[in-house]
Amino acid sequence: MIEIENLRVTLPSRAGNVNILRGLDLHISKGEKFGLIGPSGSGKSTLLMVLAGLEPPSSGRVEVAGQDYAQMSEDDLARFRRQHVGIVFQSFHLVPTMTAMENVALPLELSGRADGFQAAAALLEEVGLGHRLDHYPAQMSGGEQQRVALARALAANPPVLFADEPTGNLDQATGQAIMDLLMRLAEERGTTLVLITHDPELAARCDTVVTMRDGKIVTAASSR
Repeated sequence: MIEIENLRVTLPSRAGNVNILRGLDLHISKGEKFGLIGPSGSGKSTLLMVLAGLEPPSSGRVEVAGQDYAQMSEDDLARFRRQHVGIVFQSFHLVPTMTAMENVALPLELSGRADGFQAAAALLEEVGLGHRLDHYPAQMSGGEQQRVALARALAANPPVLFADEPTGNLDQATGQAIMDLLMRLAEERGTTLVLITHDPELAARCDTVVTMRDGKIVTAASSR
């Protein structure tokens, strides 16, 4: 599902070029749950942004769901993300002026689906928020907002789901519930999950765990 070869990201600075990713090679299979851990500044979030098509690599090959990003224009990438990629962030990133149902329906409406609101309501019911359809983000707890964000990420039933510290802003019990939900939904849909986390226990729930440091992969192991 995901293949990268010799992936590099280098950014300029006043002190000279900064190497964020240093020649990464990775293979992630269809339906695999892939955990990515490492200290802050190791390059985890940059790697996720590149894999999601939100940041271009400096060099190397990135292929997701059979599509080589280097062969795609910005418009092509935007259409590809809409259909093939879901992303859950630590800070939820919900539209504050939209209700839960409107937030989840938004990507469906943008893709031209006529049943966007019906599908959004069904997804919110599935994540346990059928009673919160018309509530705004400010009226919901952090855990409820993350459930809305997860429903939105899965709205188009993407084959790949990226989760960047999805429990980072939640207390332990709420974070555990969100991870249980995330894992269950990914399993039921056969979704390929790429999870970034600082928590080794959360990462251990994945099929494969990779540790990054200083822009490189330092260890990779199956947790099964």
